[in-house]
Amino acid sequence: CSVGVTRSLETRRRVRMADKVREAAQRIFANLPSGGGAPMGALGLGAVGLTGLAYGSANCLFNVEGGHRAVMYHRFGGVQQRVRGEGTHLVLPWFQRPVLYDVRAKPRMIQSLTGSKDLQMVNISLRVLSRPDPGFLPTIYRELGTDYDERVLPSIVNEVLKSVVAQYNASQLITQREAVSQRIRTDLLSRAREFHLELDDVSITHLSFGKEYTAAVEAKQVAQQEAERAKFVVDKAKQEKKSTVIKAQGEAKSAKLIGDAVRDNPGYIQLRRLEAARDVAGTLSKSTNKVYLDTQSLLLNVTDSRDVLLESHTKKK
Repeated sequence: CSVGVTRSLETRRRVRMADKVREAAQRIFANLPSGGGAPMGALGLGAVGLTGLAYGSANCLFNVEGGHRAVMYHRFGGVQQRVRGEGTHLVLPWFQRPVLYDVRAKPRMIQSLTGSKDLQMVNISLRVLSRPDPGFLPTIYRELGTDYDERVLPSIVNEVLKSVVAQYNASQLITQREAVSQRIRTDLLSRAREFHLELDDVSITHLSFGKEYTAAVEAKQVAQQEAERAKFVVDKAKQEKKSTVIKAQGEAKSAKLIGDAVRDNPGYIQLRRLEAARDVAGTLSKSTNKVYLDTQSLLLNVTDSRDVLLESHTKKK
């Protein structure tokens, strides 16, 4: 597109220059007096020469803009091997015709639908940053023309994508995406050099699978989560069972120790009563309500008759 636009602007410039020269010549001939003889003929020839010189100067020069190169086509010699760089150059009107090329890197997005190693359909979008090799522009013009990227890139990109993706499973395309991208870049650079194209960047921008495979992956993930949850529930039940057993064993051992303490030392019960009375008194002291309890309710009656009986029973034993 850029080559066509540049060529169109150059053609318009030349047409405008030729129109101006033609108008100037018409004004010169219109002002010439009739019947002038030889001087008038010489003046007419001079005007014609001036017109030809102006036309030639307007069409003997062409400009190569920044980031462009020019290939010269000669009507008798064909495509010349010399590539014109940036700047202003001479050209022979009618005999030579310059063809301009944009040698700057241009991005292009290419999509391809291909199959993986496990027969899953994969939709890949590849972004390619390409430019022609300036030293081989005559060969590119002779073999591919000015629309070289339209003729070459879609075919070689699809070929490389299909050959590389077919070597990986669908899951590997996701987990090994960097390796896949590097493999595609290496193979694509090799294929592009055969057509004298340079690739500055190759990257995978989008990777998607079919609806069936996506649904199967989601179902698999849900099943794995459910399995992990069931495993957690089983482990939790086992831990609760162990905790219950340990708790029961602790309570049994505690009851045995308490029984041994009561049997060996009857004052142990009295000590526990005093501790319980302290806890009750502490709780009531923090309450905003007024409660009146006797010493029996507060467990503060240390001279209870049951204690005396217990102590006498112990002495008998």
